[in-house]
Parts: sequence; C-alpha cells; structure tokens
Amino acid sequence: MPGLHHVELWIADLDEVRAQWRWVLGRLGFTLDGEWPGGESWMAGDAYLTLTTSPNLSHAAHDRRRAGLNHLAFHGGARDAVDAIMAEAPAHGWHPLYTDRYPHAGGDRHYAGWLENAAGFKIEVVADVVV
Repeated sequence: MPGLHHVELWIADLDEVRAQWRWVLGRLGFTLDGEWPGGESWMAGDAYLTLTTSPNLSHAAHDRRRAGLNHLAFHGGARDAVDAIMAEAPAHGWHPLYTDRYPHAGGDRHYAGWLENAAGFKIEVVADVVV
C-alpha cells in the first residue's frame, strides 16, 4: 500500500521545543501515542511522527537550508482553521514565516501558512482545497 508510514525527527534538545511540538501536533489533530526519556510519537491515522534525541547526532543544530529535511507539511483543515492556527502559533513558540505573502506564499491557488520553531524546524499548514 503506498503512503507514508512514519517520519522520525532527530532533535538536539527535545526538552527545549517539546511544548511547541505538542501544541502544534495536538492542534493539527495528532494524538500522543507514546513517550519515553528523550522521545515521543504522535499518531495521525495510520502514520506517525516521532520526535527524539539521539547520541548519534553529527551536528547539534538543525538547519533546514542544508541538505535533508526542509519542512513538514500538514493538513490544516478549512481556511479559517489555518488562520486560527497561524494567529495562535506565536503564543506557543512558533514564529510565522512569509507573513507579507500569507496565505498565498505558495501561489495564488495554495492557501497555507509557514511556521518555524526555536530549534529551526519549519512546518507548513495547508488548507483544504476549495472547489
């Protein structure tokens, strides 16, 4: 069956950004599925996202501009739901990006917002397509 099974993000200091991730993932409809010292997993349907630390990190800082992960894009629901997440995000440690072009930084037909957290991870919250 095609599709994404899971994504594992290695985070240098999970404790620094745990509350930020918990807020946004909960707000996007993910549920906390498990946690352990230095990590946790979040479910959405059949896929899950793991946030964890690792002693095998080659560099402590995440840089989305280097080769590797640039950002994760999430379904955000209706446009007003995306707007609400974007409005609430700064109070939860997420910094809005491309505010001068919101909500169409991805093009006239793409309604989305981009956020970056304290560790430099970027996410995109995409509204449902209106037909």
